[in-house]
Amino acid sequence: MSTDPAAEAGPATGTDTGADAEAGPDATGSDTTGRGRVAVIVPAAGKGERLGPGAPKALRELGGFPLLVHAVRTLVTARSVDLVVVAAPPSAEGVAEVQRLLADLPGDTRVVAGGDTRQESVALALATLPEDCDVVLVHDAARALTPVDVVEAVVAAVRDGAGAVIPVLPVADTIKAVDADLVTATVDRSTLRAVQTPQGFTRDILTKAHAAADPTLPATDDAGLVEALGLPVRTVPGHAEAFKITTPFDLVLAEAVLRRRR
Repeated sequence: MSTDPAAEAGPATGTDTGADAEAGPDATGSDTTGRGRVAVIVPAAGKGERLGPGAPKALRELGGFPLLVHAVRTLVTARSVDLVVVAAPPSAEGVAEVQRLLADLPGDTRVVAGGDTRQESVALALATLPEDCDVVLVHDAARALTPVDVVEAVVAAVRDGAGAVIPVLPVADTIKAVDADLVTATVDRSTLRAVQTPQGFTRDILTKAHAAADPTLPATDDAGLVEALGLPVRTVPGHAEAFKITTPFDLVLAEAVLRRRR
């Protein structure tokens, strides 16, 4: 495991030097670059206060291991993933703790200091990626049980030409618009989707999206930043087990999923 991707990356390799590599994303947001490496950014600096006081959310334990370890273990087993960069809590102690937790995992796993917001953490990690990574996924550590098939589906969709890809699930509940305590409308849920991670992007598009983002209006997901550029975002099927572990009840549900897997 490395802790300084920029210093250790060395010269870029595996990048197509032909016309396709120079073209980049077209006007529709589709990727026309070469088939470089795939990197996954995992922002893990958040406090996760809805889980209660204590360690940062990504470091809360599930089945004896932190959520972050579960998430990264899946990512490094994905055949399409070449590199995982974790944005740790922005302190020397936070970085050192994440380094320790990930030290025994296989694959190329690196740790950088994150920022005060999720958006800042992703941008900081993105800036450290080696030049030959032309597909970038962003994955929430709190979605610790996301199946590897979802990861592979997102990468495949980007490789197939999409500039931005998100896994989604249909909304099962009836949705109401509410003003104070009064219902104002019943929303048509047929066009609604619940969004999961990892979200996948061509590197150029994700870089442009973060460069154009308003730091005073942090986005809840990276696809929202791409949408703000007016570029299309494609969807692929998500998975029920890719739910976000945010509350103590979610931890109970996650423990049940782990027991079933075993």
